[in-house]
Amino acid sequence: MGRRYDPERRQRIIDAAAAVVRERGIGGLGHRAVAAAADVPLGSTTYHFATLDDLLIAALRQINAEWLAEVERWVEGVDPAAPPAEELARWLGEQLTGDRTRMELEYELYFAALRHEGLRPLAAECLDEMVRMLTRLVPDADSARAVVALIDGLTLQVLLADRPYDREGTRAALERIMGGDGDGDGDGDEGSPVIGAG
Repeated sequence: MGRRYDPERRQRIIDAAAAVVRERGIGGLGHRAVAAAADVPLGSTTYHFATLDDLLIAALRQINAEWLAEVERWVEGVDPAAPPAEELARWLGEQLTGDRTRMELEYELYFAALRHEGLRPLAAECLDEMVRMLTRLVPDADSARAVVALIDGLTLQVLLADRPYDREGTRAALERIMGGDGDGDGDGDEGSPVIGAG
């Protein structure tokens, strides 16, 4: 008689895999490490996730979902009267000047997707969801994609080159993308350049 499918155990394994990735990085993920963290037999991890890639994809899908839910809560809480560029610059500063574990994990996913083809859809989904959420704060989807690209570039500079975060410089760059005055309505001052203009 075959083993009964146990969705709760499967979720416990995913939770444990996500915890292992957070603690040790993607390179530290393994069936044995996850089985120990989930307090289940090794055979349970291989039953639910036959390959390491299957386990990695499940863990990172959950990590992505948690990250995007956190971003969405922040977007929903932004004061509509506040300049979006200022709010975005402040939020990014909070992510980069405190505990960077979450941000480092997200970008580790991006880099891993370069070599793990199965992770690329996850990375693309994360980018698309970020764009979708930020369209609430910026004039259009193209501007939102430019904002996400700017956030990615600045984040990598801070994380990889250990450069200090420049909140005012970030705000100014966001204002140029978002229309000059950072209020998201595209009615910036004439002297403020807009990316793609000209």
